[in-house]
Amino acid sequence: MYPVLLTAFGVGGATVFGALLGFLFKKPSHKLNDVLLSFAAGVMLTAAVVGLVLPSLEYGGGGIRALSVTVLGLFCGALCLNLIDKLVPHLHRITGIDNELHPERSAQINKILLFVIAIAIHNLPEGIAAGVSFGTDDISGALIVASGIALQNIPEGMVIIAPMISAGMSHRRTFVIAMMTGVVEVLGTLIGYFAVSISTIILPFALAFAAGTMLYVISDEMIPETHAHGNEREATYALLAGFSVMLIFDVLLG
Repeated sequence: MYPVLLTAFGVGGATVFGALLGFLFKKPSHKLNDVLLSFAAGVMLTAAVVGLVLPSLEYGGGGIRALSVTVLGLFCGALCLNLIDKLVPHLHRITGIDNELHPERSAQINKILLFVIAIAIHNLPEGIAAGVSFGTDDISGALIVASGIALQNIPEGMVIIAPMISAGMSHRRTFVIAMMTGVVEVLGTLIGYFAVSISTIILPFALAFAAGTMLYVISDEMIPETHAHGNEREATYALLAGFSVMLIFDVLLG
């Protein structure tokens, strides 16, 4: 249980650490953001495949049945996150800004809040992915998943700071909101761990489900975002670098 708690706070704390870096850099260039997010996407990709998909097949016993459960879990995870994204509400009150007094900021604040809430939504299944991976009793594999999630949380924490500050939110409120996105991940880690501890029967599906959410985030948001500012080549090599670093990490730990 101790490693799980340590991992939970480590994964969630990575977002807070990234937020603190965000206050230092305040407004990093698009190129730096794209490179960081692409590297994080590569890290997540390795974590999803090596730390979740392959163990899902292994713990499913192999064969057509295990393959079916894994594929079903992947699509269910992606569809679930897709559905949650569509149901994200507009929450103006958490900004501390009166939209009636500042109507020109309304559209900007809406966009920023949706982005921040999307980060928080993604953090829940990512936390579950970290917690579920500990249910395999493969500590090295679990650490690979957790490390991948934590590494990609740092640039996420960085990029949500500047937009909120530019919209007129106070530094204190901005930090609290960023911190809460990390708390969501801590809760997700504990949920994932206890869910698998209760019933190992669901482990293959749970692993694949978590992988599906991560692959959805990579394909639907991270890659398009990193290829939207003319830095496609740098982003591509950064993704490959992130993938390779985590693959080397996995081999050395294995």
